[in-house]
Amino acid sequence: MSTEMAETDVLKALSQIIDPDFGTDIVSCGFVKDLHIDEAIGEVSFRLELTTPACPVKDLFEQRANEVVAALPWVKNVKVTMSAQPAKPIYAGELPPGLQRISNIVAVSSCKGGVGKSTVAVNLAYTLAGMGARVGIFDADVYGPSLPTMVSPENRLLEMNPETRTILPTEYLGVKLVSFGFAGQGRAIMRGPMVSGVITQLLTTAEWGELDYLVIDMPPGTGDIQLTLCQVAPLTAAVIVTTPQKLAFIDVAKGVRMFSKLKVPCVAVVENMCHFDADGKRYYPFGRGSGSQVVQQFGIPHLFDLPIRPTLSASGDSGIPEAVADPQGEVAKTFQDLGVCVVQQCAKIRQQVSTAVTYDRTIRAIRVKVPDSDEEFLLHPATVRRNDRSAQSVDEWTGEQKLQYTDIPEDIQPEEIKPMGNYAVTITWPDGFNQIAPYDQLQMMERLVDVPQLTPAQAV
Repeated sequence: MSTEMAETDVLKALSQIIDPDFGTDIVSCGFVKDLHIDEAIGEVSFRLELTTPACPVKDLFEQRANEVVAALPWVKNVKVTMSAQPAKPIYAGELPPGLQRISNIVAVSSCKGGVGKSTVAVNLAYTLAGMGARVGIFDADVYGPSLPTMVSPENRLLEMNPETRTILPTEYLGVKLVSFGFAGQGRAIMRGPMVSGVITQLLTTAEWGELDYLVIDMPPGTGDIQLTLCQVAPLTAAVIVTTPQKLAFIDVAKGVRMFSKLKVPCVAVVENMCHFDADGKRYYPFGRGSGSQVVQQFGIPHLFDLPIRPTLSASGDSGIPEAVADPQGEVAKTFQDLGVCVVQQCAKIRQQVSTAVTYDRTIRAIRVKVPDSDEEFLLHPATVRRNDRSAQSVDEWTGEQKLQYTDIPEDIQPEEIKPMGNYAVTITWPDGFNQIAPYDQLQMMERLVDVPQLTPAQAV
């Protein structure tokens, strides 16, 4: 058997394994790396490079890969190694240096104080770390930082690198931590604009390094501070925390609408303090239904319930998160389910965003499939370029079109298309112009129909 035929055999066998997040086989996903075959002794070795070290099905992938390749009649020995892609953001644009090697930024928000948002943020972070991910927590509440109470790092003061003037996060159980409470300042007494500046500095100048997930514990509200965070950090997704009361739902609804306007997908709702068990019965002291109301009204796919537990409350004050103190308990199991949900949803979002707008050279057309939409359509590159609405193309004061139709050649082709947040792409054109094209704008443009297929020679 030739090497080429042997490789085809192996890849065909591995293509039986479907990634549940992407709905595509692992070969098409590009997970199979460093394939080496020794036909003489029937040995096959390869590496499966997953999108995150916290992949909840990595053990299943490893087992199935061994099985399907070992089932080939000429294979005597299989060696599979597992790895994860290096942490990196998928978004284009000039990110602050501290955020350039973070794969996913997850906001935990409630828009209402006292619902246990910090408890959820900290336990989610340590759950993700327990799944094998590199994790950081950013406590964005300057007025009342919770992180110093909820974790117990040996070094409780942030330090500054004197050469780079960057902030060195402190650590607890392998998770990197940044909070105003570790700045030696306690709780801040300052006006909003100053707070926004402090938060931006803490977040963007910290040396986070390579992280798979940065969990941001958002402060309550939907004002300047929250908007600043959403604009400075390219948020991948948000987790919403609520309690059963109607008042909590009203405030949470404001937060969901804020994230919706900013094109940040809300992937899960955590309803805290739902119930407690006593005398063999389950009691719901605050009523029922706030969490499910958020799910139904806003179409958020996953709902998780947390009980009223003295241990969960005590762990928040002891400096040891419940997910660490009792990793086999009922509460830790709920956080494990939430962690799996966050990993899977972030992977889906990254896949959708990275493939939302692409250039197909075989037909010389831009393919668009906006996240959360089943519709795919084609656009002529020249049409996209001519519809630029930036100040270079349209006068900001008069609305007069400065870019003329004839200024753009009919056969123009994009050089590069990159995601920009969850709402747009940046397109680099041959003349050096970088166009920001929001999904909403692309959906309004004139579409291509009956596109002729080019030959390979024409497409080059």
